[in-house]
Amino acid sequence: MGVIDQMELDFLTNQQLLSFFHRKKTEISCIEQPHIFLSQLRDYDLLPEPLFEKVKKMHKRDQKQKGVYEVLDWLEKERSQHMHKFWRCVFKDHIVQKYPTLCLLKNQMPDAVISFSEEPPDAETLTKESEGIMKKAKQRKNTRKRNRDGKSSEDSGDPGPSSASTPTRKKPAKKPSFSSPVKKGDNQEIWMFPIYKTQLPVKCGDKEGTLYRDKLPKGEKCILARGLWFSPSEFEKFAGKEKSKNWKVSIRCRDTPLKKLIEENHLQCPPMERRKRKCVQKNKTKLFCISSSESSSPNSETTASSEEESDAEDFQEESRSSGGGSQIRSRVGDEEEDEMADLTVFQAPALPVTCVSLTGTLYKDRFATGRRGKSIRTEVRWFTPEEFVKEEPTLTDGLWKRDILCHGKTLNFLCKKKILQIHSLLCECVKCSPGPKDLMDQNNDDVCYACRCGQDLSCCDECPRAFHSDCHLPAVPEGSGKWICTYCVLKTSQQWRVSSNMTEQEAFDAPVSQYILQCHYLLLCMYKEDIQRVFVEDPRPNVDRYSEFISQPMWLDRIKSKLEDNKYLKFGEFVSDFRLIFSNCEKFNQDNEFGQLGAKLKEIFEEEIQKIFFIQ
Repeated sequence: MGVIDQMELDFLTNQQLLSFFHRKKTEISCIEQPHIFLSQLRDYDLLPEPLFEKVKKMHKRDQKQKGVYEVLDWLEKERSQHMHKFWRCVFKDHIVQKYPTLCLLKNQMPDAVISFSEEPPDAETLTKESEGIMKKAKQRKNTRKRNRDGKSSEDSGDPGPSSASTPTRKKPAKKPSFSSPVKKGDNQEIWMFPIYKTQLPVKCGDKEGTLYRDKLPKGEKCILARGLWFSPSEFEKFAGKEKSKNWKVSIRCRDTPLKKLIEENHLQCPPMERRKRKCVQKNKTKLFCISSSESSSPNSETTASSEEESDAEDFQEESRSSGGGSQIRSRVGDEEEDEMADLTVFQAPALPVTCVSLTGTLYKDRFATGRRGKSIRTEVRWFTPEEFVKEEPTLTDGLWKRDILCHGKTLNFLCKKKILQIHSLLCECVKCSPGPKDLMDQNNDDVCYACRCGQDLSCCDECPRAFHSDCHLPAVPEGSGKWICTYCVLKTSQQWRVSSNMTEQEAFDAPVSQYILQCHYLLLCMYKEDIQRVFVEDPRPNVDRYSEFISQPMWLDRIKSKLEDNKYLKFGEFVSDFRLIFSNCEKFNQDNEFGQLGAKLKEIFEEEIQKIFFIQ
């Protein structure tokens, strides 16, 4: 099945696209969560604001489907002349990644438009044909009746020489021939259509792909299927037809073998390469000539073997994935082979990763393989790469090496560049261990969430965070019972709390004892964000001339002690000490790196206050 791109839409007429749109309205109306789809139409001036707001207010699933269908019906009536604009709008990458239905339609469009373009006969033609068929059927009925009457009269007389049954002569079997699938009367075959000038949809067995016509005569890998490039013989093997050993016959375009297209000069065949054979001197043990391929070095044999193993692994991964859905997002092999002059962006111990709409952080020291080693952390939990891909709802055939990106590159690229080291299947390290205790340890962080140091950590039973007992607020109680950190407690309490639209002043005037949980949370946030621990301790012993400029010093440990000693009466007093830290930092450091760090912490602090108190 061919995949249409934005430029190839220009080859299709507005009427062809409108016909395709008419037949696919019901299918499009069934998409899940259509808000982004409708917003895209509105942003491209294809959907009026009143109709958008009307559908937006619908909450039930069946109501939304009816609403989307109403939108599509309105588009067909009022915007029928803008079909090129509509399909370009909904075939944008971020839209087809969000909606698998639109991804499938994008894949189906070339063949579907061609089949839709075959106009059905009009009513008059159908009436004449049906009358002719009825007339012929009536004549055959009368003929059979006369034959039966004649036979009965012959049976009443003596049997003659012609009464014995004469076997009918069988028609000679026709030799198989390759015929074009295009019906008589059609002016052009599919491979002569403008939209197939550079690409052709091909199929071998149950595998479908796209043949790039300019690559075939060069002998390059010219067939793209499921994000992988194949030569014709490799594609034949990929489809399980390697026993055929004749890709020109087994690979077809609309049921026509490539052999016929090559014979009719619609395709150019790759040049035949003759194997050069090199003769060696005869001796007692070597009596025949040896081909150059047979006399290759052991190193080349090792390389070929490793390449075959890599291809086999890719085939296994592709065969496990289902055929539908996400072909449009796959990355071709050429991109993976790009050389990067600068790999310094990958030197950090923790790397940002994405998978369509998901975001997370990959820790290189935790990585083992796709299935082992929970190395990707989100706000919710730790994942192996395979588990992370499965969390993305729009992926139906996700592969971790291909679909997880880091700085625009796939994890397959990072593995090839040895940035990530894949462990052996026989590895027995802690990350690869299947033991219950080792697996449980991987569910939480390896360092304290507040001070970023390891050892003797208490793990939260609701999230991946871990803390030292004295780093957490309040201190972690001794014992082996279930324990939940302040972050999770606050999150749970926020879910039950009704938004009261409290003003900032009302929150500041409240007793601090009423919001002790929020105070603990804000302190932990600042400890975590102060990575360099600049604001944790008293700055006067370590910073020269600090007291000359700052008359009222303040630091995080002092705020923590005042909170634990009940020195604060109102919540506003607690907040004032934080703001004193930030104002002192701005006054002393101005715009140097420490001043910028203080400004960043101040912004985070103010945002957290607005969030936890629902301040409008």
